[in-house]
Amino acid sequence: MGQTPLELLKLGLADRVVARVDGTGLIPSAVMVLLYPKDGEYCILLNKRSEQVEHHKGEISFPGGARDPEDRDSLETALRETEEEMGIMRGDITVIGEMDEVATRSNFRVQVFTGTIEYPYEFNPSEIEIAEVLEFPVSALIDPANRRTERRWEDGQPVDSYSYVHQEHVVFGATARILQSCIEILDDRLESEERQVD
Repeated sequence: MGQTPLELLKLGLADRVVARVDGTGLIPSAVMVLLYPKDGEYCILLNKRSEQVEHHKGEISFPGGARDPEDRDSLETALRETEEEMGIMRGDITVIGEMDEVATRSNFRVQVFTGTIEYPYEFNPSEIEIAEVLEFPVSALIDPANRRTERRWEDGQPVDSYSYVHQEHVVFGATARILQSCIEILDDRLESEERQVD
């Protein structure tokens, strides 16, 4: 019996050294990647931001935001923001681990935490911050038909940028890079599991 995406992610993060970005001049922030079973398959929770928020209006993102001075650490930032934006109580989140940091074009240094919740869960999204709650099946994200790759040149080097399409939604930018990193971890674990079976 194969392992679930949640178990694969947990294994993939267990011995991983988190890649850090140079945070000089960047605003510290954190997001939470929540993975949970729904209707027989695993989903990743995202949201569409409202037009009332200060940054990234109307974009699809993970629950998260800038670090407050009162936050003990970046994990607390991710948990607090998830509670404020999605109505998911921090005590209901089981934290799995941390993924590589990313820097955004809007000058944020983002620490990326992963977790899970018991499902079904009654989300209570912020009417001010969240326009729509989105649940993307892992199977749809892994399907190459739903991924677009664009190559451009930055400082003389080729850089690939990814975007993901699910139904009428398009995910791009830092959110797509975090999704890509998540999928690569799952793919790596699946491959190593398959090698062990062979």
